[in-house]
Amino acid sequence: MKQKLEEIRKDALAAIEGAQDSAALENLRVSYLGKKGQLTAVLKQMGKLSAEERPVIGQIANEVREALGGAISAQAEKLEKAALALRLKAEAVDVTIPGTPVELGHRHPLSLILDEAKDVFIGMGFSIAEGPEVELAEYNFTRLNTEEGHPARDWGDTFYITEDSSVLLRTQTSPMQVRAMETMPLPLRIIAPGRVYRKDEVDATHSPMFHQLEGLVVDKGITMADLKGTLETLVKRLYGPDSVVRFRPHHFPFTEPSCELDVQCFECKGQGCRVCKNEGWIELLGAGMVHPKVLEGCGIDTEVYSGFAFGIGLERMTMRRFSISDLRLIFENDMRFLAQF
Repeated sequence: MKQKLEEIRKDALAAIEGAQDSAALENLRVSYLGKKGQLTAVLKQMGKLSAEERPVIGQIANEVREALGGAISAQAEKLEKAALALRLKAEAVDVTIPGTPVELGHRHPLSLILDEAKDVFIGMGFSIAEGPEVELAEYNFTRLNTEEGHPARDWGDTFYITEDSSVLLRTQTSPMQVRAMETMPLPLRIIAPGRVYRKDEVDATHSPMFHQLEGLVVDKGITMADLKGTLETLVKRLYGPDSVVRFRPHHFPFTEPSCELDVQCFECKGQGCRVCKNEGWIELLGAGMVHPKVLEGCGIDTEVYSGFAFGIGLERMTMRRFSISDLRLIFENDMRFLAQF
């Protein structure tokens, strides 16, 4: 039996040293040290030994068990280190290789124009105000001198949220006139950019959702000349000193007198085309002197103060600035179009 144990030790140590992976090593452990392993089979025969032989053989068997267990642990550690070395080699990164280029995004053309407009107005002493897109009809219409029955308040023109027509998606940024005059000290010089909503059919120059930039000035001695100078400064700063503009008399309930400002069509240079609907001009904004009723409704003394207001369509400004012939391109998210900017 002693000779058998020595043979097991010799064969097992040689086999363990030659194991090439953890699976082979585990098979050897089971083969020699498992419940049905070779060493266990030999130990089961110890009952046949005499009382004098039993301690000697038992000691040798324990030495063999310890030797095999130590050899298995040592080989397992060796295999683990070898596997780690192979993995590190396989996963090595050459830090000298140039990285994969990442394409950077950029601002949308609408954002570019809005930022330029903000810079122009801030340079003229204006501050920026923001208001809610879900608005009360009280602010969107009534406080702006647009009484019940006015066509703009019709369900066919406006997105109402409540059945009683008291809450709506704002049709203009003009409600910020009232909100600013209610909460801010005089004199006032603000712009209020934001989204507005109207039930317009989609075409080359219209959309049911678009952006406006509201402007309001209230101070002592404000006249129509201040309004015209401010707007001409904006247009020429955005589109160049050779930009052609015109002011047309118009009517808005919340301004008196009122006007509209047009820019010469960038597509046809005033000759007439589908973009300007053969008129040669593109309407850019509406403006005028703030109506005395609007000022008085906000507690402002019209004997002391006057003001002007305007609302600019950012999409139309963007189209003029970048010679875009169809407003729909601005909202379609076509990367071929947006990549130009």
